[in-house]
Amino acid sequence: MWYNDSKYKGFIMFNHMDVELPTHTLSRIHEDGKRFYLTPDGGKYPSITTVLGWFSKKGIMEWRKRVGEAEANKISTQAARSGTSVHQMAEDHLNNIEWKNEKTMPYDIETFLKIKPTLDERVNNIYAQEKPLYSDHLGLAGTVDVVGEFDNKLSIIDFKTSRQSMIGDKYGKLEKYFRQAAGYAVMFEERYKMPINSLVIIAAIKDKDEPEVFTSKRDNHIVELIGMVEEYKNQF
Repeated sequence: MWYNDSKYKGFIMFNHMDVELPTHTLSRIHEDGKRFYLTPDGGKYPSITTVLGWFSKKGIMEWRKRVGEAEANKISTQAARSGTSVHQMAEDHLNNIEWKNEKTMPYDIETFLKIKPTLDERVNNIYAQEKPLYSDHLGLAGTVDVVGEFDNKLSIIDFKTSRQSMIGDKYGKLEKYFRQAAGYAVMFEERYKMPINSLVIIAAIKDKDEPEVFTSKRDNHIVELIGMVEEYKNQF
């Protein structure tokens, strides 16, 4: 194994559901710093992360001003690199593939190991991973982390890494993540006729050994998401 801590030894085999999900080829393009997806029938939809990120822009600018541009760039670059690495480790783990990249930073490995027990104990029956999706109803597109069962409920499952706890949602991150997951639930149902109401956020926190796990329902967030999409489109 690529990790030695006895707490995490053992390799769980995850079941992947034998369900035929038609492939929808989506092309990604960037325009004016915004990501769009081109759908097979000629639609051009903004990425859900682009839309939600637009509403967070003011807070991000205030944070950059508070910590300074150099430090903000350093933190952002490290967070993006680590987040990508941890996502890849989680994806491989759920695909029953051992991570063997010796160039992986030790911090990233430790971050993944924080969420691994939750994956092993509470996630199974995988329907899709890193699946491009879109919704004509919402006019949005994006790529979902995982569609699978969490505590035996079909769920949208999203992985996050964070420098700070999201308990109490002081900065509104958790609500943003749930709106994103709610969008994926609508996209998945629209494409594959499989309703999903359970949303799960599994977050590895920098200074905590245990992950923070949050659950909610799609219907608690979809109305706000629709309103945000309409406001975003009215601006552009």
